[in-house]
Amino acid sequence: MSRGKHTGPRASDGAVSRLLGPLARVYREVAKFGVVGLLGVLVNLIAFTILQRAMQPVRAGVLATAIAIVFNYVGYRYWVYRHSDKKSRSREITLFLVFSLIGLVIENGVLYVSVYGLGLNTSLEQIIAKNVVGLGLGTIFRFWSYRTWVFRALPTTQVTDEAEAILASAEAQQPPRPKQQPRRAPAKRR
Repeated sequence: MSRGKHTGPRASDGAVSRLLGPLARVYREVAKFGVVGLLGVLVNLIAFTILQRAMQPVRAGVLATAIAIVFNYVGYRYWVYRHSDKKSRSREITLFLVFSLIGLVIENGVLYVSVYGLGLNTSLEQIIAKNVVGLGLGTIFRFWSYRTWVFRALPTTQVTDEAEAILASAEAQQPPRPKQQPRRAPAKRR
């Protein structure tokens, strides 16, 4: 028995790739969602910190969140979910805004309770309430809702049909390959 390095395909490779393929796609999606989200948090935090000096904290929070929503939509549409169905853009924008507004209420509701219910009045307390607790809860809701309702993937059958059509047209454009003659075994010398 050889204990060397296995270089050929294994019977389980197909099953493993069928299992890991979707997990890898979800991992990449979560990672991209996280990058856009973190940049959105930075936009939100900077806007909130600036606006908080000029207006009441909940109003500053709502305006900062609205600015971040616009930033995030561009990132999600053109990077994270760029391959999703684009045929119903008005539906997508409407759902994105509805779910973003619900996330805005979650995020700034935590800030409201912190300021007016718990009496947290320092800038740091408000930043933590809004941008850690509220934003964390809002992000969980947004990820689920955007992925489920807003940026839906194309149906698998549609993707398969489109891919097969592309392959068929590419094959039709290629010239036929010439048939190869079978190789003869070299004659043995005596």
